Amino acid sequence: MLNGIVVLDFSQYLPGPFASWRLAQLGAEVIKIEPPSGDRLRPFAGGRLFAAYNVGKKSVALDLKTDEGREQARRLAARVDVVIESFRPGVMARLGLGYDDVRRDNERIIYCSISGFGQRSGRSLLGSHDLNYMALSGVLAQLADARGRPVHPKVTLADFIGGMAAAERVLAALFARERTGRGAYLDVSLVDGLAAMMAGHFAMEHGGGPKHGLAELAGEVVCYQLYETKDGRYMSVAALEPHFWRQFCEAVGHPEWIGAQWAPARPGEAVYDGLVALFREKTFSEWSAFAERVDACLAPVLETDEAKRLFADDQVRHLVAMQPDGVWTAAHGPDGRWDVEAPPKVNEHADLLKGEE
Repeated sequence: MLNGIVVLDFSQYLPGPFASWRLAQLGAEVIKIEPPSGDRLRPFAGGRLFAAYNVGKKSVALDLKTDEGREQARRLAARVDVVIESFRPGVMARLGLGYDDVRRDNERIIYCSISGFGQRSGRSLLGSHDLNYMALSGVLAQLADARGRPVHPKVTLADFIGGMAAAERVLAALFARERTGRGAYLDVSLVDGLAAMMAGHFAMEHGGGPKHGLAELAGEVVCYQLYETKDGRYMSVAALEPHFWRQFCEAVGHPEWIGAQWAPARPGEAVYDGLVALFREKTFSEWSAFAERVDACLAPVLETDEAKRLFADDQVRHLVAMQPDGVWTAAHGPDGRWDVEAPPKVNEHADLLKGEE
């Protein structure tokens, strides 16, 4: 869909590379500008984390601290469609590579700056990371245990949601450019991406509602809950619709629970205690098989290795295949393994500079 679109990506770590990776998956040519030492994400997890979100890109190493490096970057920026950067606000302008600088040579440029708090907020120059953004947006307070203590997430939500927001804005700007012929400057804030998710919570609380969202979705009712199995694993029940709840109750042999769909999910409540006991009667494997047979919004809580085997299955592989030929970040082996494709080596595509000299 984006064949012919060229993206020049100066970003490192996760949000920007995730955004440009999504654009690459849609067919864009992504030229990744790295320092001579490479993206700082490269060493993590033996390089596999870097590989996951940089496959399909081209790498050009430039030292932006030198006049030569900056001049080569300017020449590249003059012929691309999109620039993505994630330095602290003001850094690209000081390098002579800010939006106004690039626009002088490329009026149609779509220039996307990704930062924690946006380019002009009172927090713009503060150093922060994903956990800080989740804390400030109110998201972290929603991820709390039974005692109300925030649970440390194992997925960097702000990075990925911010990356998706950036890709979304770039796509909208490309569409607008087709109509108007004009480029655009995009100021994408990671914390704003999380705040957008919280809009419903903000609205409810502003109207005198609960601080933790709808009770039906907040783990307070029996039909939308996590239950532990006999072997210490977990199953998710999300039977919000009456017919799904009915099908579940009938399938487990407890039709008397049908009328208690919204019963409180707390110890001492008869239906909740009954469900807790029921799920502990069978193993995770047995309940997983049951979930495949009974259409009742029931699913196992999978670990990473189990989830990737699921997505390697022919029946669900299309969910992650973002290109017509099914290319994603990994090659699916016959045994269900996901072997991440090789990302570009640092400066592997230095020949792209030949036409800029």
